[in-house]
Amino acid sequence: MALEGWQKAESPFHAGERAIQEKLGGRDRTERQGRRMIREFLPEQHQAFYRQLSYLLVGTVDEADRPWASILVGTPGFITAPNDRTLRINAHPLYGAPLTQQLTVGNDVGLLGIELHTRRRNRLNGVISRVEEAGFEVQVGQAFGNCPQYIQARQFNLRSFNPADLKPVQTLTQFGADERAAIAQADTFFITTAYLEPEAGAAKGVDVSHRGGKPGFVRIDDAQTLTIPDFSGNFHFNTLGNLEVNPRAGLLFIDFETGDLLYLTGSTTVIWDDAPEVAAYEGAERLLRFHLSHGIRVAGSLPLSWSAPEFSPFLQATGDWQQPDVH
Repeated sequence: MALEGWQKAESPFHAGERAIQEKLGGRDRTERQGRRMIREFLPEQHQAFYRQLSYLLVGTVDEADRPWASILVGTPGFITAPNDRTLRINAHPLYGAPLTQQLTVGNDVGLLGIELHTRRRNRLNGVISRVEEAGFEVQVGQAFGNCPQYIQARQFNLRSFNPADLKPVQTLTQFGADERAAIAQADTFFITTAYLEPEAGAAKGVDVSHRGGKPGFVRIDDAQTLTIPDFSGNFHFNTLGNLEVNPRAGLLFIDFETGDLLYLTGSTTVIWDDAPEVAAYEGAERLLRFHLSHGIRVAGSLPLSWSAPEFSPFLQATGDWQQPDVH
């Protein structure tokens, strides 16, 4: 079907996403794919998937327009779908999480249901439609599945916990020794981006997605700057599309050994493939440069213990950061 055939109906992608699809090729194919995959409801398969989860990634934007990525935890069944347009989450934010201040009716939210041990994941964006004592409900805007690329498989055990239990919390505006150590060993993090302008139409919302690589794939450039290789994905370019129109992003790093959570928010620049610097990381199609504005580290926050990772076979096509030539 030619491009003209679907332009009469509203696209599931906003202008920023469409611009990146056009820039990187495959715009027509991606539009057709998106119209098949991106739904305004939760298929039964997705409803069943969310019900079996013990953790859920949540993306929100605060009153200062800063995106954040957070994680909710509960026993399987803490997420349910009363109908195919609604997801109910019976959980409270972990102590110190940015999400605590952002659970308000009418706020946009992005959700990522992910099982690291099976490498399955589904994404959803929507609006908080109800907040109650036990949790909150999200009205579905867009829902779609994702491929298993770059996910490190980890088994987990859920410990009994009270999300309100006090934990050591540190706020930061630059990376100290603890933050550098956590980032340097990371093989996984989560990123929240958003485009909330009305002109985005059906594609308006918050997105939270997974990023994975070999330990050390997130490079620490200085006390406030990270550089991250961006690999081939599903060609929707939801994250890059949001950054095209809104450069702010939130990152969440999980220390799988200690349970520490590192929440970061700041601005992001995309370094495209025509820049010589991209060649410094084998397998990267482009780079993301993140500049920290604010962060929160909560020690021992996550009540999950994890096995050693089974690294994604997709990482075989990637390398490590190359040191610049010295002449």
